[in-house]
Amino acid sequence: MASVNKVTLLGNVGRDPEVRYLPSGMAVAQVSIATSTRRKDKNSGEMIEETQWHRVQFFDRLAEIAGEYVKKGRPIYIEGRLKYGKFTDKDGIERNTTDIVATELQLLGGRDDAGQAAAPAAAPAARAPAPRPPAAAPRPPAGGGSGFDDMDDDIPF
Repeated sequence: MASVNKVTLLGNVGRDPEVRYLPSGMAVAQVSIATSTRRKDKNSGEMIEETQWHRVQFFDRLAEIAGEYVKKGRPIYIEGRLKYGKFTDKDGIERNTTDIVATELQLLGGRDDAGQAAAPAAAPAARAPAPRPPAAAPRPPAGGGSGFDDMDDDIPF
């Protein structure tokens, strides 16, 4: 049976990315992304906003792009997959982690959002480039464009 592990997030960056390089030379960047939902409280009728924080990891060229263009407070769109892990903290307590390994990155907002030029949408090197849009259909000739311009005006009514 097939399975799917896919995450799509659209949120705001909580802190500037931390970029480091592994001994192999591969770049790794980590960033936190905040997503918010709003709901109405049943009892009071007030709108309540709940914010969730997500740890996101970027690898290779995507990490370098994130390190250069992603800034705190900026809106961002990512696609990726969930990755679960465990570690033992300094007190000997075993902790669980949930990270998102990003495979797609798109910066949102205009040039003025972070005070610098927006980066183009970035795709990982392992992914094929996006298909090109179909060529535009030829325009009809000028002069009405109804296709009946070449007909004689011998219609009796």
